[in-house]
Amino acid sequence: MRIAILAPPGVQSLDVVGPAEVFWEAARRIGDPGAYDVQVISTGAPSIGGTGQLRFLADRSIFDPDEPIDTLLVAGDPSFQDIDPNVIGWLRRRVPTVRRYGSICTGAFLLAAAGLLQNRRVTTHWECAERFCRQFPDIEVDTDAIYLRDGPLITAAGVTAGIDLALALVEEDHGRHIAMITARYMVVFLRRPGGQSQFSAHLVGQMAETSVIQKAQAYILANIAHSLSVDNVAHAVGMSARNFARVFRRDVGMTPADFVAVARIDAARRLLEDTTQPLQRIAASCGFADMNTMRRLFAKTIGVTPAAYRSRFHNVNQTNAQPASGRAARPALAPHARGLANVSIASG
Repeated sequence: MRIAILAPPGVQSLDVVGPAEVFWEAARRIGDPGAYDVQVISTGAPSIGGTGQLRFLADRSIFDPDEPIDTLLVAGDPSFQDIDPNVIGWLRRRVPTVRRYGSICTGAFLLAAAGLLQNRRVTTHWECAERFCRQFPDIEVDTDAIYLRDGPLITAAGVTAGIDLALALVEEDHGRHIAMITARYMVVFLRRPGGQSQFSAHLVGQMAETSVIQKAQAYILANIAHSLSVDNVAHAVGMSARNFARVFRRDVGMTPADFVAVARIDAARRLLEDTTQPLQRIAASCGFADMNTMRRLFAKTIGVTPAAYRSRFHNVNQTNAQPASGRAARPALAPHARGLANVSIASG
């Protein structure tokens, strides 16, 4: 299966390397090196300068004779200004011939300029979203999504989100097992949902296959301020506490208590970013036993206190409001969830 990645000059290097590594590792796990044939396509030159002072030797250029492509992805250039009409012509010619196509980061601008995103719902990098909305006002944009699938089109927010996109395609092609072991080898989560914030530390991306555990996860997210002991959640989904805890850990890869902890931290982060509510009120509304419990968990999983987090990432333009889809973006945090296995959730 041929995966073609169009890489414009100045390409974000991880937009190319991230997906390519996913497809290579998936082929290795399948045991068939030919399962994915990844080709880098240049806009003309034989080599492409990328970010981080990396250079890519292109397999082909848009001026070479056409060859069959199964999946066409357009990588982004974080500093691009002009759109090459040769690229637009090539995209208009090639996209109708492929099974699926998509973009990573600002690659969405090229697809939009080629008229290939009409009547589609897309995402792009949060920093470029406002510009995209101004330039292409008729295209529906979800600025808060990691990646989005709309028919044969799949678009990703950019940089590491290209890895999420590629894992989703591997799962589609070869099933959850291959995608999961690929993700584990790469030390990334299999799936961060497309509707998840681009900046969320939320581990709900590891949604279970078992429907009853999915129901339990949904129950936790919908009742974050309430008591969420194993007994209570198990009762809500009609399981014994012992069996529920065993199945949850098997399917999700963490205990119910750990999942609850991260869900509460994520809920608190959103309130810290988007409201001016006092810390004590946020702690109570997110189900923490008290403000000190919230502070300890923040320091352990994110590396800063709630107050420090707010001082750095509070969105003054969205106070007490959620960002409007397609028109707003929030400042990013690169959190690191760690050590949750030993955390005690005092509020149950």
